[in-house]
Amino acid sequence: MIIRGAPRTGNDGPMKSSLIAVTTGRREVVHDITPQCAEFAGAAGGDGLLHVFVPHATAGIAIIELGAGSDDDLLAALRDLLPADDRWRHAHGSRGHGRSHVMPALIPPYATVPVIGGTLMLGTWQSIAMVDLNVDNPERQVRLSFLSDG
Repeated sequence: MIIRGAPRTGNDGPMKSSLIAVTTGRREVVHDITPQCAEFAGAAGGDGLLHVFVPHATAGIAIIELGAGSDDDLLAALRDLLPADDRWRHAHGSRGHGRSHVMPALIPPYATVPVIGGTLMLGTWQSIAMVDLNVDNPERQVRLSFLSDG
């Protein structure tokens, strides 16, 4: 996984925004983007809301425990719920590609996290992750937007 990006300059209003690029490879993945979100929120500073949005029809954003097997459990559950077979009417691309278009109804393409003093107010063990089942598109973007309270 490769993540690139820096806060966009010229954001003088109450909202700051940045795009990060994520290279996912050609496999189903759960990508931890918490460090990039924390860095962006810290640079924005103050109190407000961090909105994380993936502008793709086949990816989602999840707040989940990572690194203790939950990411693999999530992918296994999605494989059970959305099998990569020929049942899907949306049938271009790799086998079962249509399931990737259904997944954002279960794992939405956005999440919002409170920020206090430039720090994400995530709970113990919570991380922010991009979930991607689409093996046909290895290049993704995630938009981070910080709306300050003042």
